[in-house]
Amino acid sequence: MKALLEQDKDIRRVVFGTPAGFLAFGFGSGLSRFAPGTMGTIVAVPFIFLLKQLPSAAFWISLLALFLLGVYLCGTTARRLGKHDPGGIVWDEMVGYWLTAAFIPAQWPWLLAAFVLFRLFDIFKPWPIRQLEKMFHGGLGIMIDDIMAALYSMAILGIFLAL
Repeated sequence: MKALLEQDKDIRRVVFGTPAGFLAFGFGSGLSRFAPGTMGTIVAVPFIFLLKQLPSAAFWISLLALFLLGVYLCGTTARRLGKHDPGGIVWDEMVGYWLTAAFIPAQWPWLLAAFVLFRLFDIFKPWPIRQLEKMFHGGLGIMIDDIMAALYSMAILGIFLAL
């Protein structure tokens, strides 16, 4: 029990003591003991309204920059914590959700559908998502599975949008 409390202190020290940790843990949402990935995705939802206000080119440049920032943030934070992919790192979920919502209207039914689909693909990791996650290491390994989950989700949303 004491070891868990010490580990919890170390995590909180990284999250609240470093900008990279604070962002990687989704402004602290990744500290949730219940479904930290889902909590991080919830934190991402309001930001999609801001991102979708950007002109198309600025949106995609921003998303690419946020992805590259995530590779750095997630890799740095994981190294500081001495873990491969700590569950509390949720920047990857945030970027994944933003990518999932890229082509859909900024309307609640669509954003909710994007949320549910993205979370399902991120949790169950169908082929080749799990394999890609294992193939890459560091920040890229943490980010890549969420990008794939987003692409799967986007494909389904695209079909429904076309209908």
